[in-house]
Amino acid sequence: MYELSKRTSNFSDSVIRRMTRIANKYDAVNLSQGFPDFAPPKEITDRLAEVAKMGPHQYAITWGAQNFREALARKHEHFSGIKVDPDSEIVVTCGSTEAMMASMMSIINPGDKVAIFSPFYENYGADTILSGAEPIYIPLVPPDFNFDVNLLEEAFRSGAKALILCNPSNPCGKVFTRKELENIAELAIKYDAYVVTDEVYEHIIYEPHKHVYMATLPGMRERTIICNSLSKTYSITGWRLGYVIASPNIIDRVKKVHDFLTVGAAAPLMEAAVVGLNFPDAYYKELQDHYTHMKKLFVGGLANLGFQFTEPQGAYYVLMDVSEFGVKDDYKFAEWMTANVGVAAVPGSSFFHEDVHNLIRFHFAKEDATLNEALTRLETLKKKVNNAQNIDWR
Repeated sequence: MYELSKRTSNFSDSVIRRMTRIANKYDAVNLSQGFPDFAPPKEITDRLAEVAKMGPHQYAITWGAQNFREALARKHEHFSGIKVDPDSEIVVTCGSTEAMMASMMSIINPGDKVAIFSPFYENYGADTILSGAEPIYIPLVPPDFNFDVNLLEEAFRSGAKALILCNPSNPCGKVFTRKELENIAELAIKYDAYVVTDEVYEHIIYEPHKHVYMATLPGMRERTIICNSLSKTYSITGWRLGYVIASPNIIDRVKKVHDFLTVGAAAPLMEAAVVGLNFPDAYYKELQDHYTHMKKLFVGGLANLGFQFTEPQGAYYVLMDVSEFGVKDDYKFAEWMTANVGVAAVPGSSFFHEDVHNLIRFHFAKEDATLNEALTRLETLKKKVNNAQNIDWR
């Protein structure tokens, strides 16, 4: 037999999804994989029930149903101020995961280099490698997760063709300031590079922080490729509705890549989701209030239990420091905690290129009852660690 792909030989399975399987095995509270346990907006699911009877049930236009793209364009212009042509500047994809992959395959050649802030969502490194490129990691330094502009320039100077920017950031909850984004923009323009943004948490922001769209900065409209999805904003992670917004010459290439990757997103789901894209501003204010409440409940609970963590500015994740337990292997610790404490988290080292093993990531997009149950179980963590025998994660 011929050998398998060298490009994917070092891949592991998704650590996030692996922790969900471990959570299910031990009947733990799953705070690892970031999906809510509350229902999507009723208006959307009611519309889906109608669509189930009426259709459409066949292929939509490959790059997305016309009414869906038009609704996306209106919403994006409303919040960013950028007018988008729904026909030449949007491609609808099967989730933001495909949006990122299709974008990378459209702009990257084998042998190129791609800059990635670390910590990073685990797909970014894999997408870079699948594109045949070499990742260059720029550390975001805890606890504020700031970056050294000189290191970023060094990455561009060494040939980085693009930067992947997650804002607000998964896993650390950082919201990049306007000044930080201006620094990035200045370097991208200077070195003629792209910025591929992941903005799926654009509406999950905690005061006083504000989301600034990279494409709104001077000179960045034509070199920013926006990847986004409806998953987080409308609590429909299983619908897999994502999209790419970029200039026409880029979108023309993304359309072709997308066509051969997945053909198209699900027609009935696009039809139902148009309702959500037309929601008034009040919905997004309620969404922010809802997540602010969940953050205060869970993060406040961690503080009351005496745990150390970094305060999230956006998204719905919190990194907790477990160095007090002498953790050397955070993978084994995360599985031990899932089995013995009954709460599942993601080992932080799966997000870092650097040698970081003292963090775990929780997400808090859950009902109050779920979060309270998780906190009740975490209240036993210190005692169970002290009483544990034959620990293999120290």
